[in-house]
Amino acid sequence: MATEPTVHVVDDDVAVRNALGMLLHAAQYPCRQYASASDFLDAYEPGTPGCLVLDLHMPGVDGLGLQELLASREIELPIIFLTGHANVPDAVRAMQGGAVDFMEKPFNSDRLLERVKQALQRDAENRARSRQDAVVHARRKRLTPREAEILDLILQGKASKVIAIELGISERTVELHRSRILRKLGVRNASELMRLLLPQDRSP
Repeated sequence: MATEPTVHVVDDDVAVRNALGMLLHAAQYPCRQYASASDFLDAYEPGTPGCLVLDLHMPGVDGLGLQELLASREIELPIIFLTGHANVPDAVRAMQGGAVDFMEKPFNSDRLLERVKQALQRDAENRARSRQDAVVHARRKRLTPREAEILDLILQGKASKVIAIELGISERTVELHRSRILRKLGVRNASELMRLLLPQDRSP
């Protein structure tokens, strides 16, 4: 499986594909071109890094349709939309679906390259977060049922004394469980625990 981030260009207009290909190669971005959404889906290996430069209006599955298909398959590939016929509802739908940008043709080359840079950075961050989530999930599975119960109460912001009362155990026992929880999750204190497990702002 290729590991080098690749810009996937999907556009039914061969002249546009070639122009984008030359621009991206000149900027030293690996690039692959596809004439349709189905061609892309047939060739793309899920899990490989990169981004999409995607035409909005195409025969068969259009750009928005491909965006929705990828979302349904839980493929978080950042998308830059291009269109020769922009309208507000399509732009809103694309951006609500997580698109990096929605650009009209003819596009500005500098702006497009900047958006490609942003899209690849977003993809790298998404993949790093997914790897971290997998590590956290594996560590949480090492907790005993009682430790998992106490962890949930800690994440609710409850002090050891309160947890002890709720569970009918001693505060000392809670502290022992807390110590084991921190060790198993690979953190040093409650602050690191909160940063590791509580949802963070993941807006683009």
